[in-house]
Amino acid sequence: MEKRYFGTDGIRGRVGSAPITPEFMLKLGWAVGTAFRNHGACRVVIGKDTRISGYMFESSLEAGLSAAGAQVQLLGPMPTPAIAYLTRTFMADVGIVISASHNPFYDNGIKFFSAAGSKLPDSLELEIERLVDGPMGVVDSAELGKVSRVEDAPGRYIEFCKSSVPTSTSFKGLKLVLDCAHGATYKVAPSVFRELGAEVSVIGASPDGLNINAGHGSTDMAALSAAVVREGADLGIAFDGDGDRVLMVDHQGGEVDGDELLCIIALDLQARGLLNGGVAGTLMSNLGLELALKERDVPFVRAKVGDRYVMAELSERGWLVGGESSGHILCLQHTSTGDGIIAALQVLKALQRNDQSLAEARRCMQKCPQKLINVRYAAGQSAPLENPAVKQAVLDAEARLADAGRVLLRLSGTEPLVRVMVEGQDATQVQREAEALAAVVTEACG
Repeated sequence: MEKRYFGTDGIRGRVGSAPITPEFMLKLGWAVGTAFRNHGACRVVIGKDTRISGYMFESSLEAGLSAAGAQVQLLGPMPTPAIAYLTRTFMADVGIVISASHNPFYDNGIKFFSAAGSKLPDSLELEIERLVDGPMGVVDSAELGKVSRVEDAPGRYIEFCKSSVPTSTSFKGLKLVLDCAHGATYKVAPSVFRELGAEVSVIGASPDGLNINAGHGSTDMAALSAAVVREGADLGIAFDGDGDRVLMVDHQGGEVDGDELLCIIALDLQARGLLNGGVAGTLMSNLGLELALKERDVPFVRAKVGDRYVMAELSERGWLVGGESSGHILCLQHTSTGDGIIAALQVLKALQRNDQSLAEARRCMQKCPQKLINVRYAAGQSAPLENPAVKQAVLDAEARLADAGRVLLRLSGTEPLVRVMVEGQDATQVQREAEALAAVVTEACG
């Protein structure tokens, strides 16, 4: 069955527009509590990022869950991967994150984690949707769920992050700039790196509910690049609004994307005999990553875009490491989901082991020129991927690129966007083909 509300990364949209409304969140909380109680007990942890609407939706979910008889623990502003971790450690049945990740403050959404700290199975998401579309009830007053706040959640997660590197680890002498995107990592991330000995400067750590991801974080690296150069730092680390993505900046201000970070982590594990298989990327992963891993006899597979698909590939093969160009990196030897802080720690430790700067380490792969253009279409309008003119334009571009490149059109899982990507060996041709193809898609969108 096709899902009505759940996308590739939970439920997301503009605040005030269905389904991102208080009424829907009340019903959703009840549906989640009811679905889990149908399978046994229901203990829930709820965390959120720093956007202003999180307070409203937290209250709505809390009321709905209580009406279903679920027991709820509120964690406050915490990174998404922290919720996955605390869901496991508190032995909760489900973890709920109120966040729209890298989107602007006027969007919000809901993500769920199972008791194992992984995404919910499709069957359970469909059951929740069925309940949302039905009548809402309330359990007997004696069975209403209770709600409490967890005061030590940040400290628990900080220690967990530090445990992903050897206890002897010291980053003393390392000068870092962190950009927390005015988001969920603004408290915990500086503590992690400082407690491991690094000298840390922080930007993007003054959330006001409206400035999440605005001019800061992994979606806008200019401020971090400038700060690293200005302060003479060794490197910079940028998180997104909910902390599940990480990108970096080298000492020269050069941006280092998720493919390069993934390559650094994977080759460090291979050198130590700990890779345990290969690496999973996505359809958007740069061809240079695939070629670099192939040169070193590391298997590489491409999943559909979205961390749940990367996770599925890793799980099927029993592999440990995968990720996306956007910086969503999975290190399953340490945690159950993408975690920006933990991925950053693995990169720093690899640099330390190999006595390399980030600028040197990123040379493990040579990126092929790649151009991505987002084309927005009207909400409710059918995406133009099946438009004959668009399909012909793709065939024509592929013919011109021949074996020297590739073309990919895909829909965003979180916004009404067509992502037009062209990759190849000739940067000028790549730019030209991407712009031409995007123009056809734009025209097809009307």
